[in-house]
Amino acid sequence: MKTSINIGYVKRTQKDYSLSFKLQVVEEIESGQLDRLNAHLKYGIQARSTITSWLRKYGTFDWENLSVVSMSKTPEQKIIELEARVKLLEKQKARAEHLVERADKKVIIFDMLVDMAEKEYDIEIRKNYKPELSKTSKKNTKKQ
Repeated sequence: MKTSINIGYVKRTQKDYSLSFKLQVVEEIESGQLDRLNAHLKYGIQARSTITSWLRKYGTFDWENLSVVSMSKTPEQKIIELEARVKLLEKQKARAEHLVERADKKVIIFDMLVDMAEKEYDIEIRKNYKPELSKTSKKNTKKQ
């Protein structure tokens, strides 16, 4: 391998790149951790077109139809993902139940405070409002 002192990265030949390295670079780019230019600079890849060819060859983006293709997963991977999803949903459910319980307690306390205030100040805080009748309804009720 040749080292370039001026630029600060190692220049490599095409044979120096292992399949796992190529897949790692493609994964980092597709996950948004790096863009092609940063990957080119970080890993000392000679040309950005090399990275583009790796993306076309190993990436999940369908370059022919310009759409993302989902890679098929093994049953074990699906199970692991589903188990993680179940754990997340269980945590969210527990949190929601906790918030509901807390809200119920707040309602009870609020009702108690209103009851105490009504007794203490001898005023009616909770009022039963009857819906107002429209002018035409009032006229009709007066005629009867």
